[in-house]
Amino acid sequence: MSGGDGARSVRAGRRTLEVHRPGKVLFPATDGTPEYTKGDLVDYHRAVAPFMLPHLRGRPLMLERHPDGVGGPRFMQKNTPEHYPEWIRRVEVGKEGGTVRHTVCDDSATLVYLADQAALTLHRWLSRAGAVDLPDRMVFDLDPSGDDFEAVREAARLVGELLDELRLPSALMTTGSRGLHVVVSLTARQDFDEVREFARDAADVLAAAHPDRLTTAARKKDRGDRLYLDIQRNAYAQTAVAPFTVRALPGAPVATPVSWDALDDPALHARRWTIATAVEQARTRPWADAMSRARALGPARRRLNALRG
Repeated sequence: MSGGDGARSVRAGRRTLEVHRPGKVLFPATDGTPEYTKGDLVDYHRAVAPFMLPHLRGRPLMLERHPDGVGGPRFMQKNTPEHYPEWIRRVEVGKEGGTVRHTVCDDSATLVYLADQAALTLHRWLSRAGAVDLPDRMVFDLDPSGDDFEAVREAARLVGELLDELRLPSALMTTGSRGLHVVVSLTARQDFDEVREFARDAADVLAAAHPDRLTTAARKKDRGDRLYLDIQRNAYAQTAVAPFTVRALPGAPVATPVSWDALDDPALHARRWTIATAVEQARTRPWADAMSRARALGPARRRLNALRG
């Protein structure tokens, strides 16, 4: 970066952008966590772009903005404001009673611009702009009742084993918050209703086999201490946190892809990586194999039906 106190010029790909108030604190220092500024977020976005952009390109986004940092107001932005530069891509998608013009992040310049807008967390659709009704990702969100990460670790193993049995390659990601996501790459041949029904049936199989540990109950009061197998992300216009996005929590934790072997690491937890360490983890390319092997759900559905009897 270079420039005066009020703004700095940043090169991102083929563009040069102005970052306003780069010294503004977005993540105040707390007990045990360092302070991070808007400039730090911009630097992180520039460094992680080669690893993050493949998971963002072509997808409608919902932006979680915190203009005054994590201690201030939060805005969940779906519609792209008129003042956004023309070179930032938009996609218009249908909603009840109208349409929404979502921002799409196709390049590193857009990543930097969104950081300048204090868009801390990028929530992505599970489908792409050219076929918004046909998801190419399926997500199981492992949501613990408290901060019991061992329960999350056990649930991830069970989900992974079931998906292996169904011959669906899967990938694992820390959420940067409390849990883990298990992600399956799909060929985008089934619509959201079919994908959500498949995910629900798979979750029901696991909850029935482990009723003391797992639940599919949507209401918190019905879950008790059991881990919630959340499949609700698999629906039209729903979103999931993007790989390598920063969460609006103290210490700037990052939703970080990991290998399945990481479950055996006692140091693993949902907020293990931050903007200071996530790029190093990204360079290990833990998703290179599973995400390159998209599957149709037809054969897996037949295997799942056989398991359900």
